[in-house]
Amino acid sequence: MAEVSLPEPTATTQRVAVDGVELFVQCYGEGPPLLLVHGLGSSGDDWAFQIGPLAKGFRLIVPDLRGCGRSGVPADGYAITQFAADLWGLVDRARLDRIAVAGFSMGGAVALEMALQRPGAVERLVLINSLPSYRIDHWKKAAEYWLQVGWVRLFGMRRTARMIARRLFPHPEQAAMRARVVDVVGQASPAPYLRCAHALADWCAADRLDRLAAPVLMLAGEHDYTALEEKRRWAARLGADLAVVRGSRHGTPFDAIAATCACIEGFLRGEGLPEERALRRDSADQVPSAPPTLPPRLQNSALFDLLGVGDTPRRAG
Repeated sequence: MAEVSLPEPTATTQRVAVDGVELFVQCYGEGPPLLLVHGLGSSGDDWAFQIGPLAKGFRLIVPDLRGCGRSGVPADGYAITQFAADLWGLVDRARLDRIAVAGFSMGGAVALEMALQRPGAVERLVLINSLPSYRIDHWKKAAEYWLQVGWVRLFGMRRTARMIARRLFPHPEQAAMRARVVDVVGQASPAPYLRCAHALADWCAADRLDRLAAPVLMLAGEHDYTALEEKRRWAARLGADLAVVRGSRHGTPFDAIAATCACIEGFLRGEGLPEERALRRDSADQVPSAPPTLPPRLQNSALFDLLGVGDTPRRAG
């Protein structure tokens, strides 16, 4: 199977200065705006397999968070609250009053924090394998946290990436997915990665959930790092729809591509979720054997217009 990777960025992408850091941003499609927020140690390329389908009906804004991917690497500002503030700065530059937000893993924490910072400005919220609190309140969470931090400190990013890849994608037909994790996470710088991990462990929104105004979908892999029972409790507190993807692990946007796209699109359009039988990990013959074909990025002029480069931003919310 071919390695899953993405083409190099071209001039149709843009770096936008927000709160002292340049964020790398890619934009696709036309329609209602949808912000896609990536996970720990990665970049907007986490959404590679969702961009094509979703760009047919949404205008996608796909940034790399500060310290991640191709964005700037500042010395400070590594907090979930700051990541959310950065993205609101991006939304303001785009002159958008309301926006739907989807976040994967750490990106789900950032997406939820955005919805709590400006409740009236988030149309709908999708959280994929994410929780409203990552405080270390159980020995299993402590073990998970220190395991990954310890791996990075002892073995470096490349070997850590191999270990993560085997946990995320253990099946023989997922070799290309494992290669992608090694390629992407293995190239990350250790210091920003650890700062992001610490930021996530320090974040908790449990005492602010009554501020939430947006409808919420929680999409959960059956074999994610955190137990389904905990997700069910959080979903009840959030008043969220909970969709469980059978056979999926933590990397649901990669190992359950069809289910992820169908859930996001159905929820954002208010059309409901797929039938339970459709919520399952991709079968061996569905696993990609080549990089996805992405739609054209918005051209420079459109991107500049969208992000309001050079103009006074308008605050959403």
